[in-house]
Amino acid sequence: MGLWVLGPPGLAGFAAADDPPATERAVTDIVPAPVQARPDPAANFTLTADSVIRAEYQAHDVADYLGDLLRPATGFAIPVVDRYDTSKPGITLQLGDADQQLGSEGYQLTVAKDGITLQANTTDGLFEGVQSLRQLFPSAIGKSSVQQQDWTVSGGTVFDYPRFARRGAMLDVARHFFGPDQVKRYIDQIAQYKINTLHLHLTDDQGWRIEIKSWPQLTEIGGKTAVDGDPGGFYTQDQYTDIVNYAASRHITVVPEVDMPGHTNAAQASYGELNCDGKPVPPRTDIDVGYSSLCISSPTTYKFVEDVIRELAALTPGPYLDIGGDEAKSTSAADYSAFYAKVMPLVSEYGKQIQGWHNIVEANPPVSAVPEYWDTSRTNADVAAAAARGNKILMAPADKAYLDMKYTPDDPLGLHWAGYVEVKDAYDWDPATVLQGVPESSVAGVEAPLWSETLRTSADIEYQAFPRLAGIAEIGWSPAATHNWDDYRKRLAAQGPIWTAQGINFYRSPQVDWK
Repeated sequence: MGLWVLGPPGLAGFAAADDPPATERAVTDIVPAPVQARPDPAANFTLTADSVIRAEYQAHDVADYLGDLLRPATGFAIPVVDRYDTSKPGITLQLGDADQQLGSEGYQLTVAKDGITLQANTTDGLFEGVQSLRQLFPSAIGKSSVQQQDWTVSGGTVFDYPRFARRGAMLDVARHFFGPDQVKRYIDQIAQYKINTLHLHLTDDQGWRIEIKSWPQLTEIGGKTAVDGDPGGFYTQDQYTDIVNYAASRHITVVPEVDMPGHTNAAQASYGELNCDGKPVPPRTDIDVGYSSLCISSPTTYKFVEDVIRELAALTPGPYLDIGGDEAKSTSAADYSAFYAKVMPLVSEYGKQIQGWHNIVEANPPVSAVPEYWDTSRTNADVAAAAARGNKILMAPADKAYLDMKYTPDDPLGLHWAGYVEVKDAYDWDPATVLQGVPESSVAGVEAPLWSETLRTSADIEYQAFPRLAGIAEIGWSPAATHNWDDYRKRLAAQGPIWTAQGINFYRSPQVDWK
């Protein structure tokens, strides 16, 4: 007998038993847009209680992650079995022997009636492929309790790899503190859109958020404050390590930032010897910038900086350590250069490469350093010169990529010093052309910073990040040729039910016809 399907109001249609079930999204609806996607509605696959995940031993972590995504809403066991166990239908994760064009993060996905195959050269590629696959399931797959429904996946093939190696998100935990579980929640959310770097802004004028055992008052005093006098907080070294490991399980590398020589009031309130007069400064919980500076002439400053770099580098397996460098308005140009001439070699001494805000180019960093461009200007001769010397620039123009900017003047959250940034504004730019003199070959990738002056809860983080983060992720991942607002806004609309099922608080922009 056929299956009843709903038609227009007051009508009912009749579908033949062998018609493929309807699906919410096709392979052409994936965000970020794949390099190639060919839908095949006749090849839809339905996950059932008998389905399994096949994976060789090296891919078991990704297989377990996929199983954990699928089990709560389906209620199915979905065991992980040997790669060559073909006794039951399901999803095969195939590691190695994929097209070399896919590189280390690309993947091939095939959805057919008799099963799903995901192939990649590395587990990074398998993980990114899982992010595309999960979008092809019904949105209810994101719910945490069992849902009684079919679990049909859109048929077709995807061949996909990233445009840029770095696709980052930054979370400011200094202006307001967010606990480890909140950071992990954000990690899970950004991983869905193939973000592979989390930049944690750990210190600022209003708070110091990372335990440094050789300087304990940084957290005992500097960790207690936050903007508007709100409660502070900090991560013990064990908690920070746990966050780093959790991010790694989502194939995300953590880049810790300790801002200097400005944005240092919390440190200077904790230790008087970091000030030229030897006296601690009063704590600050306002949002002004540019007033603080370490004492550039003091040997104690460099002992402090080295201890912080040494401890943080030992806790951080990723290649980069961010040493700030922005808005040092109370540090003279000569002192700024003198400071970094001593500090930059310390980063390499402890086995890390430098990341910093683009202002560090004024201190002539090594070509291995990654300056992050945050300004709204489309010209910067110093950054262009650094790119010409060989530095790769991370693109985060504030009027496009800053997730803390207000969407509209009516928004209760966010700032607007860089303008109002609606969803289309955040999507309509190209990292290869946004800054004069910095071509695509000199771009490391993109980052979406989220500053927390006005943010206090995970719901606040989510409202500011979504939907704009998905657009920044697409700019970093997808081929430039796929960049089209009219197409993107339709695919973005189809993400709305996914976020709703997952409990993500997002801004329902009137620019998008949400599903």
